[in-house]
Amino acid sequence: MTDTANNERGLKAFLIRTLADPVLLYTVLLIMSIMYHYRSSLALAYGVLAYISGWVVFRIFDFAYKHHILGFFACTMLYIGGAVSAFQCMETGLIDYPISWSLWFFTPQDSVRYNKWYTLAIFILFLFFMLSVVYYFTRVRYRIFMNFLIFIIPFTIYGKEYEKMPIGYIIALAVGYVLMMVTFRQLHSSEKEVFVNKGEAWKSVAVFTMLFALFSTLFPKPVVQEDRTILESLINADKLTDRLNQMLDVFRDTSTGEQFRAKQSNIPHYIIKAGEPMRLKTATFSTYDFTADNWKTSDIDSYYRNFGENTFDIDFNGEVADAVFFAAEKDSDFARKYGLESYAGKTLTYPAKEKAAITTRYGVVNGADSVPVPQGATALTATNFDGELVLSRAGTVFTTDKKFYIEDSFEFDYMPSTVLANADNRALVQVLADIDDYSTMLEDAYDVLDVWRPDEETKHFRSVLDLNSAFYNDYTALLLDYGNDSRIYDLAQQITADCDTEFEKAKEIEWYFVTNGYNYDLKYQKAQGENVHDFLFTTKTGVCVEYATAMVMLARAAGIPARYCEGYLMQQKVAGEKDTYSVSANDGHAFPELYIKGYGWVTFEPTMSNLSNLQQKTEEKTSTTELLSKAGLVMLVIAAIALLLLVVMPYLTHKLFMFMNCRRQPDKAVAAVMHRLCRLYGIPATNTAGEAAEIIAAASGADISATRELFGKSAYGGLPMTEADRDKAMADYLAAYEALKESKKKKRKLKRSPQGGN
Repeated sequence: MTDTANNERGLKAFLIRTLADPVLLYTVLLIMSIMYHYRSSLALAYGVLAYISGWVVFRIFDFAYKHHILGFFACTMLYIGGAVSAFQCMETGLIDYPISWSLWFFTPQDSVRYNKWYTLAIFILFLFFMLSVVYYFTRVRYRIFMNFLIFIIPFTIYGKEYEKMPIGYIIALAVGYVLMMVTFRQLHSSEKEVFVNKGEAWKSVAVFTMLFALFSTLFPKPVVQEDRTILESLINADKLTDRLNQMLDVFRDTSTGEQFRAKQSNIPHYIIKAGEPMRLKTATFSTYDFTADNWKTSDIDSYYRNFGENTFDIDFNGEVADAVFFAAEKDSDFARKYGLESYAGKTLTYPAKEKAAITTRYGVVNGADSVPVPQGATALTATNFDGELVLSRAGTVFTTDKKFYIEDSFEFDYMPSTVLANADNRALVQVLADIDDYSTMLEDAYDVLDVWRPDEETKHFRSVLDLNSAFYNDYTALLLDYGNDSRIYDLAQQITADCDTEFEKAKEIEWYFVTNGYNYDLKYQKAQGENVHDFLFTTKTGVCVEYATAMVMLARAAGIPARYCEGYLMQQKVAGEKDTYSVSANDGHAFPELYIKGYGWVTFEPTMSNLSNLQQKTEEKTSTTELLSKAGLVMLVIAAIALLLLVVMPYLTHKLFMFMNCRRQPDKAVAAVMHRLCRLYGIPATNTAGEAAEIIAAASGADISATRELFGKSAYGGLPMTEADRDKAMADYLAAYEALKESKKKKRKLKRSPQGGN
């Protein structure tokens, strides 16, 4: 064989060996599984980058392993370059971003906005760490326990934030780990120890994969609804999370809604007894920043009243019409001024008030200061909380002196959300909405009821009018701001063109998202600078925060005061308990509230355009074991096909070689026979043709001397080959192929025999 051919084959073997390196592939898989957590849409891109970078880094490690001094300096420069790159990414990511990289890294990703530079820094750090430790504990100093610790790193990252790793990664990592064990194993010195070659090791991995798939397919665990509070509390690092939340408290007057974009903890925060599922409000925001794509609070949201006791009325939803008509009954001049004579003393028709009892559970200790207020709440009627509770202008209830604790309970009266479903009620509300100077009318009605020592009914309606008249001008001044976006304005006018009332406009806007191709997608990650305008007109993809923000902007553009609210969506019933719901961080929800003139604040639900996806955020209809079962079925089919190919592939390649070689030119056919025999017998390219013939004869007794001579004449002598020469070489190939098969059979029989076993 020529030196050039040897060099070419040596280079080819080197590339195949290094590019298909199981250590490199396993490391890339580890990094991809981690980066999927930080940016699922770019996991494959990070994998490709890790593969290319890893190949280069491993070559440097190989050099360092052979040349200690020069290798030390090469590795030092490599690590310095990686560290500088990572820190540069951190510095770049900090520009126009409110928190440092370290705080971002330790904070659950669902609670912070995606930062591509911070994520790239994570990639660089994990890349160098994983490449170094996996290489060292396989190729330099094999340690199975250290490899196991490395194996569980991705699982701990997902487990910290209650996120489930994709099933494909779980299976691939498990198979990769087994491959590491069988490829880089340490054997004790013993006469009974049998060394398994790499070919058989690959077969072992294939068998493991097939058995793993078979087990997960046929024997999945039963789905059990158990309370895992104690177990999860041991591993979720809640103290660290609480500390991070405290560090982030400075941003609590701002919300990006990122916490609604993915699954979080499923540990119950509250247990709620109520006759129906509903939205629960914990915070409101009035001002939207188009540039930063976030919401900020104002005095409307933060100003509060202290009643001196922890039970009080919540006069924020409805009853405006009742109060005005009550004032018209008390003062005929007021009624005449606003044309309300025929409405004096009228009231809306209300369903019976319901009660909602809220009890705190694990997960809110030292972590929350707002009580979830049911939509339509009219009063906080009872509580065992011994601190101070206050009521904000926006209808939220919170404590000013300490956090809530386990078993703190709060009972609310609330009005079911069916009042404006009644046509007569809507007609009465519209009477007031049609009054030109609505704000002055409210003030005049309040003046009518501003009497000394009023009775309880007068006191109640005066309170309703006090809040609405005092704050309505603030509502119109601040809660009609939509950024003067002309496209949003035009869309709002288009949607509401055929509507006669504000409530009709609100319902049309609410339903607009259902019929116009908007898609609820928890996995969607917004690009930098993307805001509500992009959601409305370009991407049409997002989660509840995008839907709620969009409806607020459209309502404001249609002339209806609106605000953005955050809280929870009750939907997960407690098994075996009537009218009882469990609420966790997974139930976090954003929704809009609109001020309907003549009634008050009304909650709407634009996210219903894909409510089934929203429910999947808390209802795991498909358990992990069920997913493993389905994935296992696929893996079982793949493994079965792979094993089948493994069995029949030698025969197929043999037949294919025979077919192709009989059609080659004689000189190329002779060379192909020699190369093929070397591959079958595992003879390196560094051996000569004569040496190859001797090895084949020793291994199976086959005589390929004719092919050896023909190859020498063709490759070294440059003599032309004839078809007869090709037939001789093919005859040698067939004889050597059959002899090798017989030799393997004899070895297997010998291994199975008692004498061979001993």
